[in-house]
Amino acid sequence: MSDSPEKRSEWRAIFYVQARVAILFVPVVASLLLIAALAGNDRKSVPDLDRTVTGSVR
Repeated sequence: MSDSPEKRSEWRAIFYVQARVAILFVPVVASLLLIAALAGNDRKSVPDLDRTVTGSVR
């Protein structure tokens, strides 16, 4: 296994590129989680109404 400085700097450059790409996806994932949380809470807050009953049946 060669530990030449060129190899190490090449792997380090690859790691930096991967880290930058991962940082770009953090806001996307966070916003999707926020949307999912809000959608889940919104669905629970809707009262259980019978939509088949109209005002004339009362």
